[in-house]
Amino acid sequence: MTYTIPFSQISYKDVPSVGGKNASLGEMFNTLSTKGIHIPDGFATTAEAFQLFLKYNNLVEPLKLLLSKLDTQTFANLTEIGGAARQLLQKAVMPEALSTAIAQSYAELCKPYGRDLDVAVRSSATAEDLPNASFAGQHDTFLNRLGANEVVAAVQSCYVSLFNNRAIKYRHDNGFDHFAVSLSAGVQMMVRSDLSSSGVIFTLEPESGFRNAVVITGCWGLGENIVQGNVNPDEFVVFKPTLRLGKKAILAKKCGAKEKTMVYDKVHSGIVNTETPEEKRRQLVLTDDEVEQLARWSVAIEDHYQCPMDIEWAKDGNTGGMFIVQARPETVHSQKDPYILQEFLLKGEGTVLTEGSAVGSKIAAGIARILKSPADSARLQAGEVLVTDSTNPDWDPILKKAAAIITNKGGRTSHAAIVARELGTAAVVGSLDATSKIKDGQWVTVSCAQGKTGLVYDGKLEWEEKEVNFRDVQMPKTAPMLILGDPDKAFRYSFYPNRGIGLMRLEFIINNSIRIHPMALVKYDELPNDAVKKEIETITTGYADKEQFFIDKLAQAVATIAAAFYGKDVIVRMSDFKSNEYANLLGGKAFEPDEENPMLGFRGASRYYHERYREGFRLECEAMKKVRGEMGLTNVKLMIPFCRTVDEGKKVVDLMAQYGLKRGENGLEIYVMAEIPSNVLLAKQFAEVFDGFSIGSNDLTQLTLGLDRDSAIVSELFDENNPAVKEMISRVIHDAHASGSKIGLCGQAPSDFPEFAAFLVENGIDSISFNPDALLKGMENMVKAEAG
Repeated sequence: MTYTIPFSQISYKDVPSVGGKNASLGEMFNTLSTKGIHIPDGFATTAEAFQLFLKYNNLVEPLKLLLSKLDTQTFANLTEIGGAARQLLQKAVMPEALSTAIAQSYAELCKPYGRDLDVAVRSSATAEDLPNASFAGQHDTFLNRLGANEVVAAVQSCYVSLFNNRAIKYRHDNGFDHFAVSLSAGVQMMVRSDLSSSGVIFTLEPESGFRNAVVITGCWGLGENIVQGNVNPDEFVVFKPTLRLGKKAILAKKCGAKEKTMVYDKVHSGIVNTETPEEKRRQLVLTDDEVEQLARWSVAIEDHYQCPMDIEWAKDGNTGGMFIVQARPETVHSQKDPYILQEFLLKGEGTVLTEGSAVGSKIAAGIARILKSPADSARLQAGEVLVTDSTNPDWDPILKKAAAIITNKGGRTSHAAIVARELGTAAVVGSLDATSKIKDGQWVTVSCAQGKTGLVYDGKLEWEEKEVNFRDVQMPKTAPMLILGDPDKAFRYSFYPNRGIGLMRLEFIINNSIRIHPMALVKYDELPNDAVKKEIETITTGYADKEQFFIDKLAQAVATIAAAFYGKDVIVRMSDFKSNEYANLLGGKAFEPDEENPMLGFRGASRYYHERYREGFRLECEAMKKVRGEMGLTNVKLMIPFCRTVDEGKKVVDLMAQYGLKRGENGLEIYVMAEIPSNVLLAKQFAEVFDGFSIGSNDLTQLTLGLDRDSAIVSELFDENNPAVKEMISRVIHDAHASGSKIGLCGQAPSDFPEFAAFLVENGIDSISFNPDALLKGMENMVKAEAG
């Protein structure tokens, strides 16, 4: 009988004997160490050892009798049954042959070091088909065990954990016979991460199932705090394709609170959780080089196993060395199909409280919360319905919490509508009377599933959701692209049928991720020492160079979206805040003029070369240069908004070249928005300055018709189908193509109006960009138009 096996003699074929976790450790120890991946040495007890333990103590029949009494319908007695089972194993004794084998293997492990070693004793369940059920987190791990007696006791504790309540239910839910699964204990040299840091790695993005990302989390001390959910860890996202190319591949870095630090208990054998000092909470647990080293190791492990992996890492505080201490197939998120979309259908009828323009096609319900300004944000709880007069970029962080959004003012291209689409949130805008017809605290149902008109019903109504498989969607010949500003949703949206990103707005990122006026960072040292400067200092903690904070945050957000759509064009529009919106950023009031009509004032290209903002534009360019150069995401194209004259376009393109973004260099293309009549009338001259056009149908419509698109009073006149607007669009498409330039359109109309989509297709437009909620309908309209 074999009771223990050293890692050096274990491979993945030994899953039935030592379980998935230990088989994986042996496999990596023997096959991946040559690639520089550090795996702490150790040994594993076998399934035979566990069966000996059960047989020696006559436990099988009592355990079977106990489990036969388990209520497998409601699991009402799970706690009672589980507790009794564990008590049987705790009272049992370890057979002498098994204790001796464990002690001898421990002595062999310690022999090269001339002393007893601290070890971790980890549970590893055995079953033939573990790639489909990893048992991750079901059983217990025991850290900081020193000496043969403690190791033997920890092995028995691992055996006991086979009958944890969660493990019993897990086996039932996954169809495993309780007595077809044995427990192997892995005894592994401890990495002194209690003196440094540790964490968990997924070789896919776990929320969306995006396969080209490595997600690394970390905390100070032992990694059990992350596994147990005790801390908000640091998080790093690394992009595999550019990592393989040797580029700077970190897409995102987030500093978590890391409230607790788990360390060795110096008085008693074991561990203790301590408060993390404030200074260390603000410090990232890994350097960029360490993040990329872990990511490279993780990719090598995934390549070896040919499937997404769930990995645990640790850094030794004494040596500074990095180690992989566990790796197993990821069996939850990788099993989900990311190509499935939900559609909504309201059941029955209710009392309509108010109505307006529908945004998206979802249905949502919640308690209505009427807010007058962003200052009231604390009153809105996650999952409630926001009801207000109107919104602007100051509201963006609040909108993320809302289950739905209802406004009195604004049309379907207003701020609330645009942000709701990007967030995938149901919204009804331009209702005129929502704040008077809806009571604060009232349950409401918001339905955008009935076409262009959004309805708000009294009470909580029922609705149905159905799935749409993206794989069944027919792609039109005209390129369907997405409009996107939120990097948090990029990986999920990458599964939508698309040909890339036709419009990525920098304003969403600046407003949400940065929140500070770029000129306030350029001139940080000149700011008065007031509350605003203190808030900026808090937000930019860790950055002595305040400009670098802006560059890094903007680059990471753009890079995340560019990575999600790698291999396809991602057209990034440089910032297009109006002066009143810029003023609302932290420190912005000191750098912005007070304008009567910001929509037609100091915005777009005019800002970039002006002394008031030139240095701010430099920061934007530095970020884009980092994305395309250092990070290798050359699928990013840049676009200039609201460029009034050809000479203005030349000034901006020349300035971009001075800032390291030279048109044509490293494949860089620079587009211009066609949203002003002058862009249309002089399209051929603009084509000599820029590589392509994107029709901004919202601004072009309002400037052609001379109306304010956000005014609920005249919003009914806002119509892309107006003959004058269509004449402008037709002309700019023709002149762009005559000049050899590509041209697309960004806007809602092609999804709302089949005839408008047909008009664009007939005129030979190269691409049409949609908000994610409108993409499928828009593509359907495009396919019909192409079929004639």
